[in-house]
Amino acid sequence: MVYTYQTKGTCSRLIDIDYDENTHIVNKVIFHGGCPGNTLGVATLVKGKTLEEIISLLKGIKCGYKPTSCPDQLAKACENIINS
Repeated sequence: MVYTYQTKGTCSRLIDIDYDENTHIVNKVIFHGGCPGNTLGVATLVKGKTLEEIISLLKGIKCGYKPTSCPDQLAKACENIINS
């Protein structure tokens, strides 16, 4: 299943998360916008991880002076999936 999350407070505008509904394993993440190297790196590193693992790894990461970041927004998107 693919879930699209509209980010808040980051350069990336949207995040698409392709995941397995039963196992919560992420197959693919696509960031729309943001710093290409960083978002591609994050997307590559979370492939094969569960939504819960991603939340544990990325929640609370900040980007400079901003209160959030693209990785933090990915964690929030994963929380939304779990809580829906």
